[in-house]
Amino acid sequence: MNNIKIFKTSFARIYPLYIQKAERKGRTKAEVDAIIFWLTGYDEQTLQQQIDRNSDLETFFAQAPHLNPNVSKITGVICGYRVEQIEDELMQKIRYLDKLVDELAKGKAMEKILRQ
Repeated sequence: MNNIKIFKTSFARIYPLYIQKAERKGRTKAEVDAIIFWLTGYDEQTLQQQIDRNSDLETFFAQAPHLNPNVSKITGVICGYRVEQIEDELMQKIRYLDKLVDELAKGKAMEKILRQ
């Protein structure tokens, strides 16, 4: 799998797609943000800084304040791969975010998405 292209994709380009996916299913931008905050440790200000800098996904995750300690509870299939079995650490983080937004769009309760 050639991951270089996705690693260099701008988070600012992907972020609105996450929001659109959620909103099409009746969810909100605030819920998408809550997922990102939970997963990465960013807050509203630091997330906006990453967007304004047009950071790629590699930089976005490298500069994340901290990855949530409960990420190991994120399991299941996204894009044909089991997230818990993805060997590349950065790809796994990207797929964690994809999986959480997917769960949101499928109507899962925020408490379950955030593994509480």
